Amino acid sequence: MPEDPQTQVRAAWLYYMEGLTQADIADRLKMTRLRVNRLLNEARSSGLVNITINSRLESCVRLEQALVEAFGLKDAIVVPTPSDPAQISAQIGKAAGELVSQIIDEHPSGVFGVGWGGTLRETIRHVRPGQYRDLAVTSMMGGLTYGIEINTFEIASHFARLWQAECHYLAAPIYAGTPQSRDTILAQDVFEAAFARIRATDVAILSAGDLSERSLLVRYGLPGDVGSRELAEHGAVGDMLGQFIDSEGNAIDHPINRRAIALPLDGLRGIPTMILASGGTNKAAVIAAALRARLASVLITDEDAASAVLALHRG
Repeated sequence: MPEDPQTQVRAAWLYYMEGLTQADIADRLKMTRLRVNRLLNEARSSGLVNITINSRLESCVRLEQALVEAFGLKDAIVVPTPSDPAQISAQIGKAAGELVSQIIDEHPSGVFGVGWGGTLRETIRHVRPGQYRDLAVTSMMGGLTYGIEINTFEIASHFARLWQAECHYLAAPIYAGTPQSRDTILAQDVFEAAFARIRATDVAILSAGDLSERSLLVRYGLPGDVGSRELAEHGAVGDMLGQFIDSEGNAIDHPINRRAIALPLDGLRGIPTMILASGGTNKAAVIAAALRARLASVLITDEDAASAVLALHRG
């Protein structure tokens, strides 16, 4: 027999508005707890009771679920976009630091790979220190030839010091002078050993770069004979590990990619936990491209960027 609507309303009011327990409601309305439970379930399913989470985080959770479903990710973390765009890296870095700390606590051995950039610098500030003697940190790409805290060498060193872990560098520039000189460099025994270690990476965290003047690679890392406009004309939307990709996440056909001293992009798909930590709507195209090509299994980004990535994916 259907329940009396007035009884449903009374039970729902006492539970949701006055905060009574189901046992208290059963005593008040002179009925069993089982009947109270049924009344509350019916109130929810009939639409009599609608629950709204009044938080900015609700939209972030929805975006996380949408990203996981759209790109087949293991996980996605979306943080609210700060009013000051300059703080986006800090917000993403905080979330990334917390996630990385959790992962390393649970799996305190193996190889942890890193890229470079401002987001990874912010990540380091939120990583929990520890003692992980069975962990090795390695850079996954060459670096700048001068000291700067966003450089991959400094990033790897900071992680290793925080964790008292081994530290390994890919001791080379980001780009060789020519594709031929790159091949000569990589043929050396020391680099073959370094790349064997990089290919054995268990967890990695990278950022992606766009082609704007905000890009660290455009500002600091590109060789003088290559410009961002030229790369865009070849279909590039941005880079990962210094290798430029098109809107589908494929490496563009340009000599710069054959000069890059880094793990080839195909190798990213073999990393069990490959974290892409990037935000800002200016990076939406390169983030979407990387996810389409499955160059990452975990995404950490901000709310506005997540919305833009999904809009690009849906066309």
